[in-house]
Amino acid sequence: MKLFSALYDKVLSWAQHPRANIILGLLSFAESVIFPIPPDVMLAPMAMTQPKKAWRLAFLTTVTSVAGGILGYFLGYWAYESLVLPAVETFGYENKLSTVQGWFAEWGVWIVFIAGFSPIPYKLFTVTAGVMQIAFFPFVIASAISRGMRFYLVAWLLRTGGPEMGVKLREYVDRIGWTLVILVIIGYVIAQLV
Repeated sequence: MKLFSALYDKVLSWAQHPRANIILGLLSFAESVIFPIPPDVMLAPMAMTQPKKAWRLAFLTTVTSVAGGILGYFLGYWAYESLVLPAVETFGYENKLSTVQGWFAEWGVWIVFIAGFSPIPYKLFTVTAGVMQIAFFPFVIASAISRGMRFYLVAWLLRTGGPEMGVKLREYVDRIGWTLVILVIIGYVIAQLV
């Protein structure tokens, strides 16, 4: 089934859109607050098809992601009772919020650094940092360094591969996609059994 190759082609067409930079910036900003899709899905094909712009794209993604993280921080800081808590309760995320708060209590601002670089949803940590009133400037610095490292790494990898990598990736994208789906399902089943 060629589901992932069709998605891959669609994402590549978005990367060539005349307003792709604006879309990338908005996606990066929104992902740090509420949006579930990481900006890597747009940064990667843009860096791959436009290798000369890869560093500028990584910079744009980093800056807008950190700006979104700051908004998430202030939402948690100032609007916990009115906005955050009702949303957490509506979506049944009380346990996730409790877990993230525990990580903050144990690791402090270092958890922001880890979350900013990893595939863990960064938005959970931006809002929770505000809820827990973590020191603002260390939060921003940790966010900038970790998000920058992540997005510059993505840009470098795809810039290095260039358009040739795009052709090769297109050939294997369905196998990679279905392998990831199977691994996620296996991981979910294991997590439920443990």
